[in-house]
Amino acid sequence: MSLYQKFGFLPRFLTVVSVAQVPSKASAAFQCLGSLGMEARSATLVAARAITESLYPGLDLSAEIAAVTLLGLGDTVLVEDEEGLAAFAVCHHGPDSEAGENTCLIKFGAVRCDEHATQNFHRLLDACFAYASHAGTTILMAGANTARREAHAALIARGFQPAIHGVAMHRPDDPGYSRPGLFVLDDWR
Repeated sequence: MSLYQKFGFLPRFLTVVSVAQVPSKASAAFQCLGSLGMEARSATLVAARAITESLYPGLDLSAEIAAVTLLGLGDTVLVEDEEGLAAFAVCHHGPDSEAGENTCLIKFGAVRCDEHATQNFHRLLDACFAYASHAGTTILMAGANTARREAHAALIARGFQPAIHGVAMHRPDDPGYSRPGLFVLDDWR
């Protein structure tokens, strides 16, 4: 940690990457970016950017989302409501991905900040479990910084067990999108 501090990074809250068993027949409906036509994909990327921009100005996952689809490392799970895109999760699976064999990793997931955020977060987790089951994996992995208390508590309530602990290092000493009230999943190791 002291090496990072020499370059102006300061330790923030603990990040817990947790795992849960995927039910063999997870049945929630889900849609993925990869199944959309080009026009719908473009509109979805704009909507995803609007969600991340609202969490932290300048946060844009468009390149990561495109890379996962282009490289065949997984897909982006989408949750919609009457207002449009409510949540998304960039998921990796397969031996050539960061997830590895038999695991689906939520590399990054975010929920639109509104009065339905808690409900949409659970809908996103349901969709990710269904996606993981459909992909033939038995483990779902997701990371949540403990500063995002509600997201971290929701993972625990859903049966996720800690697998890896890390400390988020920030420069400057700014919480970024790691603060209470935000439903964000990430694993930037």
